[in-house]
Amino acid sequence: MQTNPTRGGFAIGTRGSPLALAQAHEVRDRIAAANGLDPAAIEVVVIRTSGDIILDRPLSEVGGKGLFTKEIEEALLDGTIDLAVHSAKDMPTTLPDGLVLEHFLPREDVRDVFISPRAARLADLPAGAIVGTASLRRQALVRRLRPDLEVVTYRGNVQSRLRKLDEGVVDATLLALAGLKRLGMADVATEILGLDEFPPAVGQGAIGIETRAGDTGVAALLAPVVDPDTAVALAAERAFLAALDGSCRTPIAGHATIAAGRLTLAGLILTPDGATAHADRIEGLTGDAAEIGAELGARLKARGGPDFFSGL
Repeated sequence: MQTNPTRGGFAIGTRGSPLALAQAHEVRDRIAAANGLDPAAIEVVVIRTSGDIILDRPLSEVGGKGLFTKEIEEALLDGTIDLAVHSAKDMPTTLPDGLVLEHFLPREDVRDVFISPRAARLADLPAGAIVGTASLRRQALVRRLRPDLEVVTYRGNVQSRLRKLDEGVVDATLLALAGLKRLGMADVATEILGLDEFPPAVGQGAIGIETRAGDTGVAALLAPVVDPDTAVALAAERAFLAALDGSCRTPIAGHATIAAGRLTLAGLILTPDGATAHADRIEGLTGDAAEIGAELGARLKARGGPDFFSGL
């Protein structure tokens, strides 16, 4: 199915959380400004996903990342929407036939933040304090750095997590700095965590735009707003994740950077308790991004062995 940008109507699909809407509106506004369109002619369609409905269980128990994309992708395939806006870190490495994830806005800050009314830094939390996060990567990294803390699964959008923190449900939580910046809430961060001790999720900080394969109309609209370097970095990171069979069931961190035509990809795998970790990095040409990612994934998978994630 081809999209005609001149038809006078255009629809963007998104989840309905405040952060998802902020990201969709950013995409809409950039498309409108770059193509001389009226933003009002670009509709933002809110689609409730299974991941938004199921809030009482960890994602790893009910289907993983695809829970945040399934209904949106169905709308994209049937033509209800013309493109879908996602947090790139929420995207499975395998997409439905006919859909592609090739377009990304310029990447925001990839770091995580620590938020707590009880301590200025993660290192300062008292022993036994409760840290809430839904991310297995963040859970494992916290346990690696502070095995004396209690780590619990803690789901919801940014606002609900912060509200529960204020209510004392947990003593601290962790969020992506990029999301807080897009919501104008970066000031709630108590500590910005360093990349060496707290590497990010694959795709963190990037807004991904999913489209129908071969839709040249949408591709033309997106061409002036997307960032080629972010696309290259994500190609490496997602190939790395795919080689590890990564999903919400596996504590994995991966981050690619680009400088002077060279790509550096750093990766980390951890056991859920954080006790065992393997890290490595590969540098190469940007044109070999996917190959670099696959090689690093295979290298760490071999180092971890077949039973590395057996505790999940």
